[in-house]
Amino acid sequence: MKKWLPLLFVLFFAQSARAQFETTKDSVVQLYGVVMTADSLVGIPAVSITIKGQNRGTISNSQGVFSIVVLKGDVVEFTHVSYKTKVVDIPRSLVGNQHSVVQLMVEDTVYLPATIIRPRPTPAQFERDFVKTKVPDDDIEVARQNVSVAKRRVLMQNMPLDGSEATSQQFRNVANRAVYAGQLPPQNIFNPAAWAEFIKAWKRGDFKRKSD
Repeated sequence: MKKWLPLLFVLFFAQSARAQFETTKDSVVQLYGVVMTADSLVGIPAVSITIKGQNRGTISNSQGVFSIVVLKGDVVEFTHVSYKTKVVDIPRSLVGNQHSVVQLMVEDTVYLPATIIRPRPTPAQFERDFVKTKVPDDDIEVARQNVSVAKRRVLMQNMPLDGSEATSQQFRNVANRAVYAGQLPPQNIFNPAAWAEFIKAWKRGDFKRKSD
């Protein structure tokens, strides 16, 4: 009995796969037809025919004719930029594997808000507005502003030290501590150079409160 078990399993799975294949084969439908305008019955080219919920579809040709493979129970959507969207349900009880559709589409009219264009009242007003119009800076002017002294000073104050500068600063701090080991370091309040730098910074406005 044991030696017949593998054969029974193989026969069972083969029968199940065949039944599933027959079911899938019966549910496949070739959907074809033509998309036309509802008022003049003219074929509409470039209509998107897609299956909802899937990344699969096709478009109609220059005469509005299309063909696509779907499954019974699928929902097919017809969309076009100039027409209202239409939806077609493929019935599950459809007999056979072919289904034809003549899909009529209605134009979708889009109304834009009214725009009123008025001329300038006088040439003097046009000249005044033209002179006061702010022209955006070109690339050369933007580059010139970026390399100005004031802009570079602000960037230098807010830019952190790189690796080499941080290492040099640390070495200077260690050297200063070693020089003044065991005694108080000198106070900059009596340093004329420090006072000169303080006065320059005051004149530049470095200590002014910056507005948010």
